[in-house]
Amino acid sequence: MEQKRFAKDLIDFIYKSPTSFQAVETSIKLLEDNNFKELKLDDIWNIEANGKYYVTKNSSAIIAFEVNSNNIEKEGFRIIGSHTDSPTFRIKPNAEMCSEGTYLKLNTECYGGPILNTWLDRPLAIAGRVVLNGESILKPVEKMVNINKPICIIPNAAIHLNKGVNDGYALNKQKDMLPLVGLINESLEKDNFLLNEISKSLEINKEEIVDFDLFLYEYEKGSLMGPNEEFISTSRLDNLSMVHASLHALINANGKNGVNVVAAFDNEEVGSSTKQGADSNMLLNILERICISLGKSREEFFTALYSSFIISADLAHAVHPNLGEKHDPTNKPVMGKGPVIKINANQAYTSDAQSMSIYKAICKEANVKYQEFVNRSDERGGSTIGPISSTHIDIPSVDVGSPILAMHSIRELGSVKDHYSIYKTFNKFYEI
Repeated sequence: MEQKRFAKDLIDFIYKSPTSFQAVETSIKLLEDNNFKELKLDDIWNIEANGKYYVTKNSSAIIAFEVNSNNIEKEGFRIIGSHTDSPTFRIKPNAEMCSEGTYLKLNTECYGGPILNTWLDRPLAIAGRVVLNGESILKPVEKMVNINKPICIIPNAAIHLNKGVNDGYALNKQKDMLPLVGLINESLEKDNFLLNEISKSLEINKEEIVDFDLFLYEYEKGSLMGPNEEFISTSRLDNLSMVHASLHALINANGKNGVNVVAAFDNEEVGSSTKQGADSNMLLNILERICISLGKSREEFFTALYSSFIISADLAHAVHPNLGEKHDPTNKPVMGKGPVIKINANQAYTSDAQSMSIYKAICKEANVKYQEFVNRSDERGGSTIGPISSTHIDIPSVDVGSPILAMHSIRELGSVKDHYSIYKTFNKFYEI
């Protein structure tokens, strides 16, 4: 069945993408296998009609696009935005710590807003980016590293030592969330553990390593589950599922108008205020460079911009089977019933009547049902890249996403049908 095949492909995509750096690397492989060419930010671009291109920033954000026609000033950009990062734990400098004269632990810092207790008692691996000396001081060499083995774990305290744990226990990020690596002995040196593991993985001398951005991730791969395999259970559904769906829509759509764009930003989970985040001019600058390379004037760039539309794609909350009272009384999206349009009076989402009507029409064209989500009026929800992007690119935008349970858990739960349905709407968006 096509829906299950697509869901299994998503699980593979996510497992190959333990951090935003590997997510970009995996995306590049998919794009290049489908004839997309890389553009460098510090090169002069030579873009042509019917060309397929991608550009990366910080090795953790990627923008890919296909030029469907040269009439961009009238037909504009069709943009789907998402993000590559997920809540996790970053390994601090000088991370090795000795406990009780025996245990080796790693000092970590929480990234984003994970559900902390879901990280306990699970085999964890380590991945990220390593920086080596290059020929120029200003251009060091980067290598991606994935120590893909169950190398550490954050153990719970036994109930006998923490008898109130089931009544509610506040985990301390500095004390309770440090992963145990192993027992210090002749073969496990306290001060060189990380450098040794990185050098073995990359087959380099540890003296070559200047610095690194390393993160923990769940070692075990996701799976389909349920009596009919209707659910997707995996880490990082938020938000690699939207990256996956938008990339495949870009590759498979038969677009005829303007320029189709996928923008996968980094650092959404910590506010997007980075050079590779949505709260930067990265996307705006790249759109202008596309126009310049196609021989358009700045005035034509603005007419192209105001002929454009953005879908901000980030996951939505499905109504919880045990906590229905946490949701709005009349708007309760459920898994398996289609993409969710996200609405907020205080503009935590960019959806308005105009942009929602456009996405609803797209759903109708794609023969896909849609749902609507609004927070309870006495509960504050999260936000997305949508409102942030709109402060830089002031064009119509709608916030949508597949409904899931356990958002920000180490293992989230989504629907096979919903993932394929939202892909169909993205594909249709690129073809209109």
